[in-house]
Amino acid sequence: MRRTQVDLEVVIPAYNEAARIPSTLVQTADFLAQQPWSSRIVVVDNCSADETGAVVRQISRDKGTAVPISVVGCSLRGKGAAVRRGLLSGSSKYTGFFDADLATPLNTLVAAMEHLEQGASAVIASRHAPGSTFVQPQQLGRRVGGTAFRVLTKSKVKGIFDTQCGFKFFERDALTAAMVQCRATGFAFDVELLQRLQHGGARIIELPVAWTDGAASTFRPFKDGISSFASVLQLQKAMQ
Repeated sequence: MRRTQVDLEVVIPAYNEAARIPSTLVQTADFLAQQPWSSRIVVVDNCSADETGAVVRQISRDKGTAVPISVVGCSLRGKGAAVRRGLLSGSSKYTGFFDADLATPLNTLVAAMEHLEQGASAVIASRHAPGSTFVQPQQLGRRVGGTAFRVLTKSKVKGIFDTQCGFKFFERDALTAAMVQCRATGFAFDVELLQRLQHGGARIIELPVAWTDGAASTFRPFKDGISSFASVLQLQKAMQ
């Protein structure tokens, strides 16, 4: 069923998030209800084996705020697939996503919307741009893998310090033009999307943030790291 029009849709990809998602949704809905733009939260249930979908539906019925909460399914595994499903399923002028762990402060969205309303095509949070800080540092394995990944992607997404921070918001038309060309479905999705945006002449704003590492992250440094590296190496061929 087509969702009613709002100014902003916030997509939250979720895989086995039944325990954590209630707090995330309450905090997000309360924050959005205080903002001057109309909003909706869209949770994408990415093949969860727990009760994530049922929990979100129950909250959407019980919350009773001015901010509606929707849940959509995604049968294709991978964060990229879930984000793509959520972003392309709506029609709001502005849309974007952040992770269920709320590692990036919610108030970052205020600055993001200001830039978008002033003409930016995309606004992304950054853990490594000048001025950013780590409230809760990452584990060693993720730090090492992240450094290697940034070196690999530096030449592919020029001028961007952090392609992988799970907080990105967009102007709809610019996003759609780039998204329809994207093929990555895993953690390399962010790199491809940003690369497609840049190739289309989009203006991307990077915001330094105070970031808190999520202990329950679904990213597995070894398995997902290898897969992400392989996917990024394929991007150069796809863009030629």
